[in-house]
Amino acid sequence: MEKEITKKIRVYGIVQGVGFRPTVSRHADSCKIRGSVSNRGPYVEIFAQGSETAVNLFIEKVRTCPPKRAAILKVSEEILDTKEKYPDFSIIESEKTKGEIFISPDIAICEECKEELYDPKDRRYLHPFINCTCCGPRLTILDALPYDRERTSMKEFPMCPECEAEYYNPESRRYDAQPVCCNMCGPEVYLIKTSDRTIDMKGSDAITEARRVISEGGIVAVKGIGGFHLCCDASNEAAVELLRKRKRRPAKPFAVMARNPDVVQSVCELSKEQEEILTGHQKPILLLVRKEIETKQLCSSVAPGNPKVGVMLPYAPVQLLLFQYPDGIKMPDFLVMTSGNISGAPICRSDEEALEELSEFCDCILSHNRKIRVRADDSVMDFYKNRPYMIRRSRGYAPLPIQTSGKWKGQVLAVGGELKNTFCIGVDSRFYPSAYVGDLEDLRTVNALKETIQRMETLLEVEPSVVVCDMHPKYNSTVVAEELGLPVLKVQHHYAHILSCMAENDWMEQVIGVSFDGTGYGTDGTIWGGEILLADLDGFRRIGSIEPFLQAGGDLSAKEGWRIAVSLIWQISESKDEAMQIIQKLGLCEEKEAKVQLAMLERKINAVESTSAGRLFDGISAILGIQKKSSFEGEASMALEFAAEAYEKRSGEKKINVLDGQKCLTESADDGRELLLTSRLVRAAVEVVSNIGENAVAEDTFDQDLIEKAAYEFHKGLAEQIVTACIHAKEKTGCQTAALSGGVFQNGLLLRLTEDGLIANGFHVLTHQMIPPNDGGIALGQAFYGMNHECVEEAPIL
Repeated sequence: MEKEITKKIRVYGIVQGVGFRPTVSRHADSCKIRGSVSNRGPYVEIFAQGSETAVNLFIEKVRTCPPKRAAILKVSEEILDTKEKYPDFSIIESEKTKGEIFISPDIAICEECKEELYDPKDRRYLHPFINCTCCGPRLTILDALPYDRERTSMKEFPMCPECEAEYYNPESRRYDAQPVCCNMCGPEVYLIKTSDRTIDMKGSDAITEARRVISEGGIVAVKGIGGFHLCCDASNEAAVELLRKRKRRPAKPFAVMARNPDVVQSVCELSKEQEEILTGHQKPILLLVRKEIETKQLCSSVAPGNPKVGVMLPYAPVQLLLFQYPDGIKMPDFLVMTSGNISGAPICRSDEEALEELSEFCDCILSHNRKIRVRADDSVMDFYKNRPYMIRRSRGYAPLPIQTSGKWKGQVLAVGGELKNTFCIGVDSRFYPSAYVGDLEDLRTVNALKETIQRMETLLEVEPSVVVCDMHPKYNSTVVAEELGLPVLKVQHHYAHILSCMAENDWMEQVIGVSFDGTGYGTDGTIWGGEILLADLDGFRRIGSIEPFLQAGGDLSAKEGWRIAVSLIWQISESKDEAMQIIQKLGLCEEKEAKVQLAMLERKINAVESTSAGRLFDGISAILGIQKKSSFEGEASMALEFAAEAYEKRSGEKKINVLDGQKCLTESADDGRELLLTSRLVRAAVEVVSNIGENAVAEDTFDQDLIEKAAYEFHKGLAEQIVTACIHAKEKTGCQTAALSGGVFQNGLLLRLTEDGLIANGFHVLTHQMIPPNDGGIALGQAFYGMNHECVEEAPIL
């Protein structure tokens, strides 16, 4: 007879709130294993007793056949020398234990619950809060660990006998499902009239009224899992324009929610890889290319002038009920579902916030009484080369950690940047990026940042020894860092971008970092934004940048690209008079405005030296007459990209040439860095538009073809210069790995041209995938640096 052994097994990862313990129990029964399983906070602990063959088979099943929503990151095994005999296998209560902690993100409604939701014979028929161990809220209702009902906002809703029986039955699909409830014992939906701020209807009446308002062209604020959305009929041009008017959002795209995958397929291009994400359990907003067909399902003002539209599927039961409910009201296939907030403020999560901030935007509020503990805006994802390319990492993904191979022991907090703020907590070699917080120009967002940091520190049981922030002295994130009473490390903005790309790729060696974005505070006191850095975990050296130009007009220059265009033209002109002639010829602005702008540049009044790639894109967009002003961040740059992509699609041109270095670069910078001669790209753009004017071609389409070709040539030329600069850096340093990061690399065309050019020249290229390349990702880079600084002696502060 085979000798019996006893093993202690610890399973780390997303193993709480996903039905892990009952699954382990079933595996134990099938393998004839005795022992126990329990949640220990940071991990699931299993004692397995039986023959060695049976125990090993059991462990293999635990590893390879976990619940479908689990994510196993590590399994440890230890043979115990014990004489204790287990009579059977039992599931025991959770205990509090310190160690590695993994918190499950919120999970979209599963197919089983969806079936029950619309089954008239099921006792949870049309229940707006239906969930099971495979789905439902997690992070957003969590007060503390271990993840049990009494430590969530569901503790306010005592279970009825039927729900309680399911909750404690290991054979039930709702065993240990903390948010479990039904129509009898769960939270309740209700409708608030914005006119007098009173609860007008409850339950089914509230849902029907919300559907009626939407179907008749009105706007409803809807409370979901992580906050409120503003919702209207996405096929109704008047309704969408009304929402734009009320929200003062003239052009920024709205996200839409689709009834099902079939209607998405009818209006958008959808690859197999995209469909897997669209229908998966995270359900982010996916940026999908619209089909070139006429459709009444989705009006043009949802995403004006944009070839893509942000689409997601319903992930909360109440959202499904808005589409389908037995009340006879016909609903559209697409609903606008945009974040419920004032521009710049965090997403609203309570009735009080919604009434205060959203009343002017909507006709009524469909809310509920399950409290949201942690805000979680929708994640936004693009696709690049058939794989995910995260733009905003939040619901469904945060706070899953980034695992690195660093042999560190410590705890750090990184507070991120000023725009698209997220923060990151580092614990040893694991880094937990937060859900999206927002832009810190608004005091409400600053307060949300402070509150969420405190809550996440409590949940992860950390006491950071250092806080890391940006170098900019006037960032509110810097102020938050300095108020925490901890030692403060300040990391240069573009270096943090490169570090975030390194961390995501678990790359610990030196890289040539190409960090292109809007603006960041440079070590020399100027505005950086188009940088080439020789970087590693200990520091960086600036070895190249785009050609500096004066950025005049303060904050207005970020919104009015024509101002940047004037500056770029002034820089390439022989005289002020020549600049004025070009400005007037291109029709960039009124003569009076041009004179004021040129005077500011000449005298350097309210003008700073800048290498901003984002502003360069804005300026070229204005020069080509594509977009002279932006109503939201990146609008002009996006329009330039769309024009270039239209030309590429039409022409089939995709290859770039790596030019001779002397045509691209000069060693003229005072600090020895190589400069990308972007003035050549400016001259080329000016020539194109000037020639169009001189030729006075009658056909507008011909003009448009030339403009779109010029937009493509700008992208191609910039990519060529980046690749050539990296080749020069490789020749000087021997470094053959390049990292591409920064918000400008949300531009898929520039990213592809640059990456393909680098690969063709022997580079190993690091790009982002699940961490945003924009400022939403820099907290990870800050934390990566901070952990290394704390754990490696004499690392420089940069």
